[in-house]
Amino acid sequence: MAAAAALARLAAAFLLLATQVACEYGMVHVVSETGGPRGKDYCILYNPQWAHLPHDLSKASLLQLRDWTASVLCSPPDLPTKGFSNQIPLVARGNCTFYEKVRLAQGGGARGLLIVSKETLVPPGGNKTQYEEIGIPVALLSYKDMLDIFKNFGRAVRAALYAPNEPMLDYNMVIIFVMAVGTVALGGYWAGSRDVKKRYMKHKRDDGPEKQEDEAVDVTPVMICVFVVMCCSMLVLLYYFYDQLVYVIIGIFCLSSSTGLYSCLAPLVQRLPFGRCRVPDNSLPYFHKRPRVSMLLLALLCLAVSVVWGIFRNEDQWAWVLQDALGVAFCLYMLKTIRLPTFKACTLLLLVLFVYDVFFVFITPFLTKSGNSIMVEVATGPSDSATHEKLPMVLKVPRLNASPLALCDRPFSLLGFGDILVPGLLVAYCHRFDIQVQSSRVYFVACTVGSQPLSLRSLLLSSRFFRTRAYGIGLLVTFMALALMQRGQPALLYLVPCTLITSCALALWRRELGMFWTGSGFADLPQSPWAPSSADSPQPRKDSDTGLSQPPPGEELAKCPLPHGQPPELSVPEETGAGASPQEPVSPEGHAPEPTSVVGTSA
Repeated sequence: MAAAAALARLAAAFLLLATQVACEYGMVHVVSETGGPRGKDYCILYNPQWAHLPHDLSKASLLQLRDWTASVLCSPPDLPTKGFSNQIPLVARGNCTFYEKVRLAQGGGARGLLIVSKETLVPPGGNKTQYEEIGIPVALLSYKDMLDIFKNFGRAVRAALYAPNEPMLDYNMVIIFVMAVGTVALGGYWAGSRDVKKRYMKHKRDDGPEKQEDEAVDVTPVMICVFVVMCCSMLVLLYYFYDQLVYVIIGIFCLSSSTGLYSCLAPLVQRLPFGRCRVPDNSLPYFHKRPRVSMLLLALLCLAVSVVWGIFRNEDQWAWVLQDALGVAFCLYMLKTIRLPTFKACTLLLLVLFVYDVFFVFITPFLTKSGNSIMVEVATGPSDSATHEKLPMVLKVPRLNASPLALCDRPFSLLGFGDILVPGLLVAYCHRFDIQVQSSRVYFVACTVGSQPLSLRSLLLSSRFFRTRAYGIGLLVTFMALALMQRGQPALLYLVPCTLITSCALALWRRELGMFWTGSGFADLPQSPWAPSSADSPQPRKDSDTGLSQPPPGEELAKCPLPHGQPPELSVPEETGAGASPQEPVSPEGHAPEPTSVVGTSA
């Protein structure tokens, strides 16, 4: 019996999915009969099983639109005396089935039917017999759009129903792909390089004031479990109390994104030749450290950018540019600040969030009354929200194709920050591991690009490039699934297997899976990766097929033109303490005094 009940539920879910697939978005093109403003398109939701709509506006009949919303059109007395001859009536939703409304409208001579709804638009369903009986199109129009029609065009209007073809993928996917892959690559590279520089400065015993800023946070298994529980709780709370909590999320985004923007721009501003004077001596909080004037101006600028976005966040024409810029800066800041110390921690985090993403996208539609996914509903904003606010924790790009369907509830393509941050933390770990085990290919890419040509084989086998490419492939698979299924996709469903399997397979192929899993390569390092090699020091593992005459990575490093006293692999400059010595102290035997500390320990 239990098996039969389970099969019955699966069959019901399949029928529900089939009904959802049958509904499509169309357009109603409205013009004034008195020759007023230009025509305008409005979104409608229709079921093609009632009657098909033409794909081209030029092939659609322009008919008189009649306001009959005072009636629900459920019985013959609700029909006007002269019927709806060659008209498209607007009737109120409710009190009877869609079939009863459209049957009466067709009997009254209507050429189409628009049902005005103050609630969420749902596809006008029916059964096969009813579909065969009805020969006019029926669609749902939102109450807000009806008010806008009569406000802009008056009561004497004509309308044409049509359903333009929609391309499978929009060109804005290219922009989202470039932003996502670029953020993951740059954030992972910056996080690894910054971590190595801090370890270098600690080994140099630099106790300057700049050293203690922006310390990275090592993620533990307990922190991962707490984080996932918080994510689940917040998502459910947003689903039920969206209008109350959305402003809290917007405020948090403004503060955190301005901090991220400051963190990204600070290294560049520090290199400017002006604004180096400092605040006079004082006893005020933070200002007693005498920060530079240029850094204070930068902080004000970053705060102003986030405030401008917060004020004009609903300006769809240009506010999305500011949101994406702040979002990318926030992601870079998080990738630089949060650190996964082992591949074991990376695997735990990615797998747990993999299950979280799949559950809230694919499973929750069977648990909610509306049949909608909690994740998609929260990310896009509930249709019945009184505030009509959208969560800012996404990259959004407007649709670039010419289809009027961009006016429906899908004017933007979205990619959540989690789909960038979660795989990005793995890429950052891989970059740190590449540096610490002295991979000659990574040294070659980071240090000697200008001195020797980079072969295609070296580029393809480069660990960092390989994992970043895996993220890009996973993102492309996500876009393909989105185009084929035409519904929101959990990106981690495709990104997690691509990045985890690629990283694990590459570590196995290099015979470093043990070190890669535990991060032990960070502690077993015989010397600082930028200290000059000596004859007595252990030789690093060779990754290329070159002969024995090739110098080890340490000797290649000595040939790199580096600023005085600065370690290699620095993607973004930072201020260092004045006490940093220009060269690593080496014992008379040629060995470094002691290995650097393990990743994850506090400086």
